Amino acid sequence: MTTASRSPRILVVEARFYEEIADELYAGAEAALREAGAEVERIAVPGAFEIPAAISMAVDASHHAGTNFDGYVALGCVIRGETSHYDYVCGESARALQELAYGDNLAIGYGILTVEDQEQAWARADRKRKNKGRDAALACLRMVELRKKFGLDGD
Repeated sequence: MTTASRSPRILVVEARFYEEIADELYAGAEAALREAGAEVERIAVPGAFEIPAAISMAVDASHHAGTNFDGYVALGCVIRGETSHYDYVCGESARALQELAYGDNLAIGYGILTVEDQEQAWARADRKRKNKGRDAALACLRMVELRKKFGLDGD
């Protein structure tokens, strides 16, 4: 069965460090995915740094179980603090996700907010404003389409 004859299966991996922001990001992503007819599975990790590892685990597990996801949506929020921790978390999570995307040809929608404060986070997460959860879901779906176009859907 190919992705052309079934709904895309999307795994949403969300960092729960800022739970209310995570919930708003997920609500935006889920609405866009459901509207597109996608099957959605949601898993949570502690923070943005853990998102790439969770996606990598899901990919490895799918090889053993034979249940593939067509795409992944990474959701989270990193707010700048007083130390350099912010820079490491932002840079390393983005780098690792990019490596997964091009190294394993994965369709990944990037929805990790990197902001200065809560106000900026809410402006981006809020479904009535920037709705970045939705944007990440739509990016994922577009990359799923590209994978299919190039014969990389794996089914």
